Amino acid sequence: MNKWLVGLILAAVVLPLLIFIGNLKVEVPQGDASSVAGASPSAAAAEKSEALESISDKSLAAPELQGISAWINSDPVTIAELKGKVVLVDFWTYTCINCVRTLPYLSMWNDKYSDKGLVIIGVHSPEFDFEKDLDNVKKAVTKYGIKYAVALDNDHETWKAFKNNYWPHKYLIDANGKIRYDHIGEGGYDETEKAIQALLKERAKAMNEKIEVKEETASPKNAVAVDFSSIATPEIYLGHEYTRVNLGNDEGFQPGSVVNYSLPGSGVPNVVYVAGLWKSNPDSLELVSGEGRVILKYTARAVNIVAGPGQEPSLLQVILDGSFVNSTNSGSDVTDSVAKVDGQRLYSLVYDSGYYTKVIEINAKGEGFRLYTFTFG
Repeated sequence: MNKWLVGLILAAVVLPLLIFIGNLKVEVPQGDASSVAGASPSAAAAEKSEALESISDKSLAAPELQGISAWINSDPVTIAELKGKVVLVDFWTYTCINCVRTLPYLSMWNDKYSDKGLVIIGVHSPEFDFEKDLDNVKKAVTKYGIKYAVALDNDHETWKAFKNNYWPHKYLIDANGKIRYDHIGEGGYDETEKAIQALLKERAKAMNEKIEVKEETASPKNAVAVDFSSIATPEIYLGHEYTRVNLGNDEGFQPGSVVNYSLPGSGVPNVVYVAGLWKSNPDSLELVSGEGRVILKYTARAVNIVAGPGQEPSLLQVILDGSFVNSTNSGSDVTDSVAKVDGQRLYSLVYDSGYYTKVIEINAKGEGFRLYTFTFG
């Protein structure tokens, strides 16, 4: 092939993309009134017009754990059996980045206070069907070093019993089985640890036990701090039944259909654009062709996706502001600008030095690749 023809092909492919990125308009993002900083709302909560507050009555009898399909790190246990202990119930799911960032604190509290009367139960209430798989949850528990009990609430029966609407959501139950404190989302770690300490001291006094509970609080070494006020892009869902925002492409979501998407001449921030053959599933976009492209202009420091492969692992080439990501700005799942998607989980693609507006381009290779969400940090 002669140089003239190669140049012509490159111009035909690259020039429209550069024009598209250059024409992304700068707009002020619209806030999500249903969101709580550092929390991922359930579909039911997202439909509400106001943010849910913590429970107002902190002396309610704790509901019983219900409909638990499996246990990890523990034999089955009930709230009733744990009377006499201080119990922390944490609602989480393993693809929720807000939950993942709280796990180091939970593990630290388990290490510090389990011998002083604290029992932690991570109630895993899935958002996506693949999160119901016991093996998937076990892999996540191992990856994040979770040693406390994890209960699989696959049908959300315990979630409903607690009238919960968010991941993560922590409830503190005293030795008499009463809910005395709760916290929605990330943050509030010092406040939560002090509440744990207070209930442990109260328990020790009531049971006439000589247990020393020191009052200092701490942050684990692997904790990740997030400036939520500097993140201007909300979580983005790519399934037509989950999404709050349509695709930026003119074709939009077409439920159940395979569409050959092409990039428009211009775009807007905080909206996903794709190119190639994609199928619109209820919970995800599925790549039908062997290769496809995803483009998003966002404002944050870190970019994560929830994704899964087809029959074979998928490869994602990650480009940031026109250059391949490198050791200074790539996420933990990226090596030499490429992420290997070999399971249904959360993938860290970008971890940059600051909060500002950028364009991420993902060149996906692998028929059957599924993209569920973008999340940010």
